[in-house]
Amino acid sequence: MNGKSWLSTVSGLAITSLVLVAGSANASDYAYSKGRNNAVYDYAKVLSVTPAIRYVTVTSPVKECWDDVDRYSVRDRDPGRAGKTLFGAIVGGVIGHQFGSGSGNNAATIAGSLIGASVANDSSRGRGYSTTEYSRPVRRCETNYQSHQEERIDGYDVIYSYHGRKYATRTPFDPGNKLKIRVDVRPAS
Repeated sequence: MNGKSWLSTVSGLAITSLVLVAGSANASDYAYSKGRNNAVYDYAKVLSVTPAIRYVTVTSPVKECWDDVDRYSVRDRDPGRAGKTLFGAIVGGVIGHQFGSGSGNNAATIAGSLIGASVANDSSRGRGYSTTEYSRPVRRCETNYQSHQEERIDGYDVIYSYHGRKYATRTPFDPGNKLKIRVDVRPAS
């Protein structure tokens, strides 16, 4: 083999091997998928973000307390009632002793004692109790419920642009200036 043909053969082999190596390196830049997940992630420009607001009614307990006066009465038995009955029995017995003589005198004394005790007891019966009024400070409390409206953010309505087309979605967060999106590339059938 002469020098030129040898050189051209080596250079041809070198170029062929470079093409093969470059071709296989280029082939690794493509994503091949045997499954259903052909997704690629990219970023889209956010054009506007609007919070999605709903209003809810919140009810909360409120304890209210105040000072009050509690009035009550106590009914006491008159301590002199028994003494009045005993005094009536003695007076009746003395008066009854004045009547009659002999064994009739004893009967008149006993009858006078019984009648005197009964009269004294009946006269003190209506006044046998006394009522005393008292008052004391008392702290009273009750629980009432108050309602008010509150704003709740349910998410964010986002309008974004990707490759010259506008899209809309709702996200649970404010994405800022760009939104990460999933691009699913597959052949059309």
